[in-house]
Amino acid sequence: MNERPIPAAALADDHAVEMLRVWIAARGLQCSMKIGLHEASLGIAEERAWGMILADTARQLAEGIAGLRGSADPADALEAIIGHFLAEVGRPASPENGAPVDGSG
Repeated sequence: MNERPIPAAALADDHAVEMLRVWIAARGLQCSMKIGLHEASLGIAEERAWGMILADTARQLAEGIAGLRGSADPADALEAIIGHFLAEVGRPASPENGAPVDGSG
């Protein structure tokens, strides 16, 4: 398996929590998610928490894509990511797969 490295900040933080893993496997998207953590422990609606997680992820992706292309401004990449997200969100490209996990683990 080709895993991504764990960020140094996560390794250094005893309270770090992995929230999402995503793979392309068996010809589709496979996900493992920690659902329920925010609502159970912080009283924050999961929809709001995951909206923030997805927004932060999109911003980091845009920065990475801009860096890969040698662009100083990730705004164009972020705009494209958002556009493709909105186009795809109503029509999944592959069957739903993965193993959501509740926040108690």
